[in-house]
Amino acid sequence: MGKEVLVDLSHPFGNGSPLWPYFEDVKIERMHYMAKSGVLSQKITTVMHCTTHADSPGHVFEGGLFTHEIPLTSYYGDAVVWDIPKNKWELITAKDLDAANQKLPMKAGDIIIVHTGWNKYWGDNTTYFCYSPGLGKEAGEWFVAHKVKAVGVDQQALDHPLHTAIGPHGPGPLRKDVCAEYKELTGHDVMQDFPEWEPCHNLIMKNGILGWENVGGDIAKVVGKRCKISGFPIRWYMGDGSIVRMVAFIDENDLNKVPDRVYKYGTQ
Repeated sequence: MGKEVLVDLSHPFGNGSPLWPYFEDVKIERMHYMAKSGVLSQKITTVMHCTTHADSPGHVFEGGLFTHEIPLTSYYGDAVVWDIPKNKWELITAKDLDAANQKLPMKAGDIIIVHTGWNKYWGDNTTYFCYSPGLGKEAGEWFVAHKVKAVGVDQQALDHPLHTAIGPHGPGPLRKDVCAEYKELTGHDVMQDFPEWEPCHNLIMKNGILGWENVGGDIAKVVGKRCKISGFPIRWYMGDGSIVRMVAFIDENDLNKVPDRVYKYGTQ
């Protein structure tokens, strides 16, 4: 065995961070700077559902737990990182999860990180947010039945984009053109194929399973591996979610031999 190493599974945060379609832009202001005050102090205005983040149940349904009510153990544990490659608008099915579980078995109480490969489109915003593959009711039922601790995805949400307000749900459709494109491509109205609003969110959160969205960073180094995962929130009273620094803990000899990811922003 080699030494344990830490692998960053987080997208960078800062000015210009990609954002889900109905959120205001990140705003970072220098309140003090060297020429003015001899120190640097910055003020950040942001939603917490930005870059790699955790959702709290209180984000999804009334009466759900908020960030300060969730034990730290819920954000850390043994994990499997499943490779389930998917293309534009494809659903991750129970059959997909069964196949991944056969290849790299999970145990009850494990964290599951689902790698579809979509994280590579981070920064190509229409593709990443609107055309993503994703989870739905079937996957949510699978996670509940298999007693999963938490789920992380390398896509825009814990649900397929057309199960969200990008489609005709909640305050949507935020992108009527995307819904029209889906109908032109498939011959179906979005509501025929995606009739429920965020079914996976609701199923897992109401059954005590936490979720992370926009998993990225150097995830390619741990795809197909068993490791430990942490993705801790800030200690936010009444928080509906939180930006996290997600980390995989793994033996250096078990890493996939791939280059470090380099982002077009956030690396200066």
